[in-house]
Amino acid sequence: MSTDPIGVPTPGRVRPRRLRATPAVRRLVREVDVHPRQLVLPVFVREGLDEPRAIASMPGVVQHTLDSLRGAVAQAAAARLGGVMVFAVPQVRDAIGSRATAPEGILNRALTVAAQEAGDALVVQADLCLDEFTDHGHCGVLTPDGRVDNDATLARYAEMALAQAAAGAHLVGLSGMMDGQVAAVRDALDAAGYDEVAVLAYAAKYASAFYGPFRDAVESQLVGDRRTYQMDPANRREAAREVAIDIAEGADVVMVKPAMAYLDVLADVAATSSVPVAAYAVSGEYAMIEAAAAAGWIERERAIRESVLSIRRAGADHVLTYHATELAGWLAEEYR
Repeated sequence: MSTDPIGVPTPGRVRPRRLRATPAVRRLVREVDVHPRQLVLPVFVREGLDEPRAIASMPGVVQHTLDSLRGAVAQAAAARLGGVMVFAVPQVRDAIGSRATAPEGILNRALTVAAQEAGDALVVQADLCLDEFTDHGHCGVLTPDGRVDNDATLARYAEMALAQAAAGAHLVGLSGMMDGQVAAVRDALDAAGYDEVAVLAYAAKYASAFYGPFRDAVESQLVGDRRTYQMDPANRREAAREVAIDIAEGADVVMVKPAMAYLDVLADVAATSSVPVAAYAVSGEYAMIEAAAAAGWIERERAIRESVLSIRRAGADHVLTYHATELAGWLAEEYR
């Protein structure tokens, strides 16, 4: 940049705008892309439904029947997604989440359906947590005075992992944030001969306000909060410690959750992790985009694309998003 005789800057050799001039140039120099294989679709299956049920706080997302789950998995495979993450809603809950480990329980039946439909086209991922199955809504077994019993919960997680592996899960997603959960599950899987089932650790999962619609989706029974085991939203360095522990215990993939409000944490983790890094664009992020788009305040497709791109740009190797199948369709048009 040079200046004219009175000191006003005039254009010179350096013009960054040259690399923004046309769509072709912008594509050529683009630093980060999103590909369908980097997207994972979370799906909900509810016991006792005759047809899919809409989730009011998540427009466009439903609680599936086992039959409609087949269709959703087939669509995900056709869209060439990376995988599906299966959550389930039982009709009966109890203090220890018994239906989570019952072979005929809705989650394990759903995993079998998903694995049969997906074949080798998708990674079928299982939510491994007790919160959907307990009558108190916490992610673990409670002590008599109402605290979450970390070590008693690990035993239940190990049982869940074996049930999910037997049902056909390719990967188990440990979302409960119990200390030692990765080691307990990895040891249980290996001892039972399921050494090829991968472990995804929700390593940096925060006690976030953005989970509200998800609790509608799973009909959560929670009263109170999960701040004694999920991370404080104020803490950034702590995430590095949690991730390091989970990798040392044998995690194959680590996750940051939520995604968009924690892009700084995601970038930190991605810069140092020795294993792939996932991030979850959670229900609140989805609901905000849908609500703003419905009100005409934002351009829906552009906002969806930009939100997922931001998560990829921060370093996520793959992204869990409720927009996955729809976004993959748009991306496929670009790649033709």
